[in-house]
Amino acid sequence: MLKLKELEGVLQQVDGFSHSRAKLEQYVTPSHIAAEMLFHIQQSYGDIKSKCVCDLGCGTGMLSIGAAVMSAAFVVGFDIDEDALHIASKNAEGFDLQTVDYVQCDVLELLQQRTHRDKTFDVVIMNPPFGTKGNRGTDVKFLEVALELAQSAVYSLHKTATREFIRKKAKEWGVQIDTVANLRFDLPQTLKCHRKDTVDIKVDLIRLNCRKTI
Repeated sequence: MLKLKELEGVLQQVDGFSHSRAKLEQYVTPSHIAAEMLFHIQQSYGDIKSKCVCDLGCGTGMLSIGAAVMSAAFVVGFDIDEDALHIASKNAEGFDLQTVDYVQCDVLELLQQRTHRDKTFDVVIMNPPFGTKGNRGTDVKFLEVALELAQSAVYSLHKTATREFIRKKAKEWGVQIDTVANLRFDLPQTLKCHRKDTVDIKVDLIRLNCRKTI
């Protein structure tokens, strides 16, 4: 198993978006955030190695590639953006990863496209859109989809400012929620709407336990 710094070093080689789209809130999960997220998930819960993992809104593959590098049995990344998935596939090829696949689809319509209702994956990991720029509520919709796909747990990044709201939704869904890490997301100026060079955002890594209801 890679050490945290080794994993971060690997993820620093993942290429980002060629052209970020504001409507999709496209930004690359920073390598140090992705590394801490994946390392914590494996070390604390054993939910990466030998697991079937889903990455919703995978972008260019930061989390899905990280999971594959950490010996996930198989990883599937879903994203609506064809260009992003092309980069993700190239990234995976660059690491010679044979256990990663990418599927183009609208994550919010993914459940409608399934031919069966079985929970396909052990775990879902994701950094969903935060729900800004006209996308209010998208983060919650991603969680709803994730809960229908994961047998064991859902791991997701959300603004700390939305913590109580997300907890309220988890209670409505009847699932146990834990804040397993507090992180700081350095969001660089990647979109035209960004006025500052970088914005420091406090985020929670949450875990929804699909096997334990409340």
